[in-house]
Amino acid sequence: MLNDRVKAIQLISSGSPGAFGLRDLPDPRPAAGEVVVAVHACGLNHLDLWLEASGLPIPVALPRTPGGEIAGVICETGAGVGEWQVGDRVAIQSNLFCGECEFCQRGDESLCLNGELLGVQRDGGFAEKVLVPARALVRLPVALDFVASAALTLAGSTAMHMLTNRAEVKRGDWVLVIGGTSGVGSAAIQIAAQQGARVISTGSTEAKRALACSLGAEFVVDAGDPKWPAKVRELTGKRGVDLVVEHVGGKVLEQVFHCLARNGTVVTCGATAGREITLPLWPLFVKQQRLIGSYGRNRADMEATLNWAATGKLKAVIDQIFPLEKTAEAFVRLRSRNVLGKLVIAPAR
Repeated sequence: MLNDRVKAIQLISSGSPGAFGLRDLPDPRPAAGEVVVAVHACGLNHLDLWLEASGLPIPVALPRTPGGEIAGVICETGAGVGEWQVGDRVAIQSNLFCGECEFCQRGDESLCLNGELLGVQRDGGFAEKVLVPARALVRLPVALDFVASAALTLAGSTAMHMLTNRAEVKRGDWVLVIGGTSGVGSAAIQIAAQQGARVISTGSTEAKRALACSLGAEFVVDAGDPKWPAKVRELTGKRGVDLVVEHVGGKVLEQVFHCLARNGTVVTCGATAGREITLPLWPLFVKQQRLIGSYGRNRADMEATLNWAATGKLKAVIDQIFPLEKTAEAFVRLRSRNVLGKLVIAPAR
């Protein structure tokens, strides 16, 4: 870094693909309550694809530096930041929260009334440095490296939030995880299995199905088979599953109800395949089923995720690591839908 400048990948114009540029930006300076983090690794998320394609239901000012799944080292602190020091290893909670509203006060930062998305509404981690509120920091366990943290800090903690906050998994439950090789799916398989569940997953290729099995899925069905919901019911003796972890939306969200047992729960956190669904109400209330939304995560979910990873209970699944200047290539790979795990950008390499 020269002349107080930092390199960053910025989205200049929207599209699929959008136009990206590697730019030299002013070195960020922290105000009171803020810190600057030298980014060692930042995961790529489908949220970044929505940003690229202008597919988010919120206004976004361009140019914008994407990237919300950040791990790094504090390099500068602003006034009033007493609990953090230069050199501390940290992850960043990308659903930035105010810390003052009724939900933040009770530890439900994912419901913050004044929240912002890092990498969407303010510049994120596809850069050498990022400026964030100190309250968004979570300390990295000593045993956890930056790449693993970046791979888990959003997708993994989203799965943790779904399975331990929004829904409850009991030993012996049947749990269906949609898209078991995605960031959320790969973590959800492991978390559910650790809790004693019998896990079924979906995968569209042989490689994806093999990876889901290696992570702890007892059975994996072919997502390309139109009869896959019937196969799930067959695997459970026609009973159906107790819980579905769903992050795709569209037709898939409609299909999972054909897999669901009486008194079962669907918890959903995404809509990559569509935001509008048609849901028959009669079987929903006759079978006393539940559809639960899940958004982001709380600090407690992040801390649990990182601690599970540090102790070996949760493995970060990495597909590929890209240097900062090849971030646009990572976007192309994520759009291909052939990714096994997480793509990570490593500015410090």
